[in-house]
Amino acid sequence: MTTLRTAVVGVGYLGRFHAEKLASMPGVRLVAVADTNLERAQAIASTHGCEAHADHRTLLGAVDAACVVVPTEMHHAVAGDFLRARAHVLVEKPIARTLAEADDLVALARAQGRVLQVGHLQRFNPAFRALERSIGRPIFIETERLAPFKQRGVDVDVVLDLMIHDLDLVLSMTKSDPTSISACGASVMTDSIDLANARLEFADGCVANLSASRASQGAVRKLRAFHADGYLSADLQAGRLRLVKRGAAPGDMEQEEVAFDERDELRAEIEAFVSAISGRGPALVSGDDGRRALALALDIGRLVRERAARFAAAAQEPAR
Repeated sequence: MTTLRTAVVGVGYLGRFHAEKLASMPGVRLVAVADTNLERAQAIASTHGCEAHADHRTLLGAVDAACVVVPTEMHHAVAGDFLRARAHVLVEKPIARTLAEADDLVALARAQGRVLQVGHLQRFNPAFRALERSIGRPIFIETERLAPFKQRGVDVDVVLDLMIHDLDLVLSMTKSDPTSISACGASVMTDSIDLANARLEFADGCVANLSASRASQGAVRKLRAFHADGYLSADLQAGRLRLVKRGAAPGDMEQEEVAFDERDELRAEIEAFVSAISGRGPALVSGDDGRRALALALDIGRLVRERAARFAAAAQEPAR
């Protein structure tokens, strides 16, 4: 079996965990880590016995696959460099800043015959995976994703930072694009959107209501999906799933709760990436999936900003 030569570009808070997982996987060799902060790269490299680079371009042609964990504005440039060098790429979410950049990466991967996987980590949450297997056709989906404010991630608004996780989950469950979108939100901690709510309607009648905030007191990650015979409630933060089904008699409900104590979503994500490279199946979260989630997130962000601009303009009008 050929050893897969890998690298991680960007070894900040999240990238260092990518390096840790790759370094521990059978059949995989972590060749190098790269970071514009060479001192940080050297510290991570010394832990895993690999090379440290300040410029990712020195690794082009030297690795078979790369995890790209850099700020969003660099996704297109860095992931594109590796794809052109015929390396497989796992790029963190969102796939890129713009749809044009996302389309370019998807086209590059297709032209080069390489795997392009997008880091929508919640697809690998065991509570969500169990919910998705059980739901059938959802008729109503509700998600709530709240987090305390952190400086990390403020290069994008809360829709691209947090809500995009749930947008990807909803798109995965409905397997279609919404026919109607409405959204509202506000800036609280930054000059960008810090809290947002979106309502999506689909052609089959399913409705999804999503809320996200990065100005909360605590972390909440919940998803509820209703179908004709009951509903499923997933606590993605705690790794629990509650299944509620209609009983034999009117008004009776049967309940079951499952806890997923053994959880390592990042390892599962990277294992899926390696599996796709090995030809054992398609990428679970493909470049096309990442592009769909990005398109929806950008639409929601635009609607929030347009609504805020309308209210700001109305507030400036003189009273009659």
